[in-house]
Amino acid sequence: GGLDAYLDSEEFRKRSQPAIQAKIKGNFFIQGLQQLFPEFLPEQVRLFAYYSALGQFWQVMCPMFLDLSDRYDRGEIKTIPQVVQHILDALVAAANLPITYSVKIEGKVYEIIPKSAGLTFLADTAVPYVEAVFFRGTPFPGTVSYNAQAQAISPDQGRFEYGALYADPLPIGGAGIPPTQLMQDMRHYLPEYLHEVYRKSRRGEDDLRVQICQTFQKSMFCVTTAAILGLAPHPVNTTDPKEQKAIQAYLENWMDRFMTSRLIGVNS
Repeated sequence: GGLDAYLDSEEFRKRSQPAIQAKIKGNFFIQGLQQLFPEFLPEQVRLFAYYSALGQFWQVMCPMFLDLSDRYDRGEIKTIPQVVQHILDALVAAANLPITYSVKIEGKVYEIIPKSAGLTFLADTAVPYVEAVFFRGTPFPGTVSYNAQAQAISPDQGRFEYGALYADPLPIGGAGIPPTQLMQDMRHYLPEYLHEVYRKSRRGEDDLRVQICQTFQKSMFCVTTAAILGLAPHPVNTTDPKEQKAIQAYLENWMDRFMTSRLIGVNS
C-alpha cells in the first residue's frame, strides 16, 4: 500500500529527522549510536508509524465488530450476506479516513505522516492488512522446514499462502503455533450461544481451540469478501455489459487465490 511506499520516501526521512534529533538531544550515547548506525533510529520511527497505522485500523474495525455483535443479539443479523454487508458498510464509511502519525516532544508536535501524504484507511491499512494477514502470512514454526536447502518455502513472497485463510486449524494447541494463544484467549470470551454450539459438536470441548479457529476463519472470509466488494471497480450487480466484464475479470483474480484456501473446508 501507500503507507509502505511513504515510509521509504525522502519526505518521511526529512520529517523524521527533526523528531529524532529532538528526542536524542542530550543523550550522548544514542547520538553516538546514531552516527555509527544512521539507519537505526529512522527504522524505529518506521516501526512506530506502522504500529500507529495498525492502531488506527483497529479503531475502525473494533467498534464495527462490537456493533455487529450487538445487532446479532437484537436479531438484526441472521445471515452471512447480512454480516458481509455490515462489514462492507463500515469499510466504505471509513474508506477515506486519513491515516496520520505525529509525536509530541517537549511540547512541540512533529508530523511524521501528515494528512497531506494522502494515506487513507481502506487503501493503505485495510487492504494491506488483508493481504499480509489473511493471504500471505508466514509459515508456523514446526509445520514447515525453514531450512533453505529443503526449499519448503518459496523464495517469492508473492506466492506465500500461509495466511489465516489457508492455515490448517488442526495444529492449534501445539507448541510453536502462534494462534494457540489467540484461541486460548478467545475461549474466555465466548458468548454462551456459541459455546453451546461447540459443546454439541462431535468432540465437545476436547478440541475447543480448533473449533474456535475454524469459526475465526469463517469470520475472516466474511471480512475478505467485504473488502473485495468494497474494492470492486463497479457495483457487482451492474447491468452494463462492459462493467460486468470488468467485474468478472476482477473477481476471477481473487477467486484464483481462494483455490487452495480453507474456503471449502470451513463451510463443509
